[in-house]
Amino acid sequence: MKSDMVDRSFWAGKNVFLTGHTGFKGSWLSLWLRSMGAKVTGYSLPAPTSPSLFKLGNVENVLVESTIGDVADLEMLRRSLHKVNPEIIIHMAAQPLVRKSYEDPVQTYRTNVMGTVNVMEAARTCSSVRVILNVTTDKCYENQEWHWGYRENEPLGGYDPYSSSKACSELITSAYRRSFFQSSDIRVATARAGNVIGGGDWAEDRLIPDLIRALTDGEQILIRNPEAIRPWQHVLEPLSGYLLLCQNLYLEGGDAFAQAWNFGPRDVDARSVEWIVEQMLSKWPYEHPGYQVIRQDRMHEANMLKLDCSKALKELNWAPRWQLDRALEATIQWVAGYLQGRDIKELCERQIAEYEADCLDG
Repeated sequence: MKSDMVDRSFWAGKNVFLTGHTGFKGSWLSLWLRSMGAKVTGYSLPAPTSPSLFKLGNVENVLVESTIGDVADLEMLRRSLHKVNPEIIIHMAAQPLVRKSYEDPVQTYRTNVMGTVNVMEAARTCSSVRVILNVTTDKCYENQEWHWGYRENEPLGGYDPYSSSKACSELITSAYRRSFFQSSDIRVATARAGNVIGGGDWAEDRLIPDLIRALTDGEQILIRNPEAIRPWQHVLEPLSGYLLLCQNLYLEGGDAFAQAWNFGPRDVDARSVEWIVEQMLSKWPYEHPGYQVIRQDRMHEANMLKLDCSKALKELNWAPRWQLDRALEATIQWVAGYLQGRDIKELCERQIAEYEADCLDG
């Protein structure tokens, strides 16, 4: 039986093990899962930024358990997993930044490659596990600077250490699925999402967090690659895809969904960096000093990147619900609420409810 919507009744009482729960996406997913009644255990390094959504949203208090640990530590990971015997594992722990991967490639590969190996190793000795979802990235593809979106059967690759480490993570997942899980009751899939935006992201060297920092500090915004095009989407968009995919993996006939999936925006929402900045500035409710283009940066970053999500649309009936303009508005609204001192957990839960309502409306 196929599920084509995020089903709150499905997640009620489900035992979920989430790596990377202290990060931006992990914090949003933790709050969403708990709002549906799931029992969530988190395993991650400490929150990577200060401030952080994990701390401001009191995410730790909604979890069954929050373990501060490294996915590169197999024995600690194994003990944490076996302690709670989860049904579903969602692996999101990663070193997620392209530019940081240039600064520390060894740590990037240690986390993104061996971390994936360790999650698979820990899971295959845990009899309670039914589903494993490994969240990778749209940057796992061998980038050809095409003007059309990459499909799930395109060659994997990566110019920089981050992108190639995520391509490795995809290959590791595929190897474990065929070597160890194909004849078991565990269904394994990967998810590749676009550039996520939304309230609560304070990471360095990301466009929206850098822009928000500049706006709140009253400083001019500096942009490196104004013509670079990315598949921008609100953080709730790919998270809805992850949840929907896990549901289908868990249900009868779930073997058919044990593969790779793209979760990106509509093609028209793949926009340039400069377009995003101009739109954000037009929506910002306060005075601002504008932006400046700087081009002295020499680190390689892809110029054109899009995702083809036809498979998710046809086979999962998943589709992006918030157009880019709505995603930018939601981000600004969140930041405005944060600056006004509103309760962050309630702010996130309200936006989750709004997103769910829009999904119901089609």
